[in-house]
Amino acid sequence: MESSLEVPSPEKLLAMRDAMLGQMIFSRDYTLNLISNVPDELWHTPPKGVPTHFAWQIGHLAVAQYGLMLFRQRGRAEGDLELMPGWLRKRYARGSVPTPDETAEATKSEMLSLLAKIHTAAMEYAPTMSPESLAEPTEMPFTAYPIKLGALLFCPLHESIHAGQIGLLRRAHGLDPVR
Repeated sequence: MESSLEVPSPEKLLAMRDAMLGQMIFSRDYTLNLISNVPDELWHTPPKGVPTHFAWQIGHLAVAQYGLMLFRQRGRAEGDLELMPGWLRKRYARGSVPTPDETAEATKSEMLSLLAKIHTAAMEYAPTMSPESLAEPTEMPFTAYPIKLGALLFCPLHESIHAGQIGLLRRAHGLDPVR
């Protein structure tokens, strides 16, 4: 998917990066609010007729944020294997399939800890990106621009899509809606 949009000016790249950071904060806070009172016993349980569960959604968001905001921006860095263990990437990457087998998943606490660590690292790294690095080409997925900024812009959008799925999971399990 190509974009006909021209690469923004350096000032605009930085402004869009900073706006994305605000959107990411909002999206993550909303996601965390949606899962804050999900009982542990529902964490790995897909509702009848729904092919996903809370654990997969959160694992997938962790992998996606690492991929879009860290790996695609700077490549692999020292400490990334602790931040993004191989099992997490393999189990929750794009194209993976949720499993109801609780032994195959990390606990809710472990998943939320990894999600928080990745979020912190991504939110610390993104503000350091220069206009030149933001303008470097990238591959899908991206939003609007086929550059590294486009990958950043996709992250809060992707998070919001999955927040909707988490909201559906809440309702399918009979939990009260958050909004």
